Amino acid sequence: MNVSFRQLRLFLALQETGSVSGAARAMHVTQPTASMQLREIADSVGLPLYEVIGRKVHLTPAGLELAQTARAMAREWENFEQQVAATQGLARGHLKVSVVSTAKYFVPRQLGRFCHKHPAIDVALEVLNRDGVVQRMRENLDDLYIMSMPPADLAVEGEVFMANPLVVIAASRHPLARTQGLTLRGLADQRFILRERGSGTRMAVDRYLRAQRFVPDVRMELGSNEAIKEAVAGGLGLGMISQHALHGHAREHGVVVLDVQGFPIASQWSIVHLAGKRLSPIALAFRDHLLSQPG
Repeated sequence: MNVSFRQLRLFLALQETGSVSGAARAMHVTQPTASMQLREIADSVGLPLYEVIGRKVHLTPAGLELAQTARAMAREWENFEQQVAATQGLARGHLKVSVVSTAKYFVPRQLGRFCHKHPAIDVALEVLNRDGVVQRMRENLDDLYIMSMPPADLAVEGEVFMANPLVVIAASRHPLARTQGLTLRGLADQRFILRERGSGTRMAVDRYLRAQRFVPDVRMELGSNEAIKEAVAGGLGLGMISQHALHGHAREHGVVVLDVQGFPIASQWSIVHLAGKRLSPIALAFRDHLLSQPG
């Protein structure tokens, strides 16, 4: 097969953008040129690599295999470029990080501090729910992943770098807002607003509540911390969220942390990558940056 590295990058752009025109824009070529080069790749491979259904590109099994191979080659080349840059005393390259949604409250600041030390680095940050981050990990799309509950069905390596306390919150004007020494049993008549099933926060909360043999009266399940804070502030019930979602404070945005025995629930943030993955110099530097931070 005779396929150039630039053509492989074009094929990756096709997968990432979902269209030939999007791939052409990403690679700064005309759409006819992109179409011609994609045909050349398919001719060289000898199998259909994608099909267009409803104006959306879908890769065939052979196309998915090619994309995986192309991504691995691109990653190895980028690692080589970073190794050369490090040898020359430079610190430039790319860093891709995916984080679960609650981590958005602190990861951008950590990235800011890191980029202040390494101003020539380009950073791509994806903020998704846990399922989205795990899917990106399965596809090996990023250098590093930040979450509180690494997947049990994937071979991963992870290191804890920060506490992630989970707290009970109520509306600031709730009758329990100033009550000290509350117990879970004392909250049995309250309605609760929790994160969606599958989120790291919900998994940790459910595990703790099962251990306490406490079954909450769940009024609502929501997919974001902001939505939970709004619902709690509106008097719809009590919430259980990461204290990071309150920017580390005990009261914020019309809600207050309740004093409940057994809370905060102990949880941790981990920086994770696939087992056996060879991290680039920049990814290693960012991992070390996170591990060196207090907390």
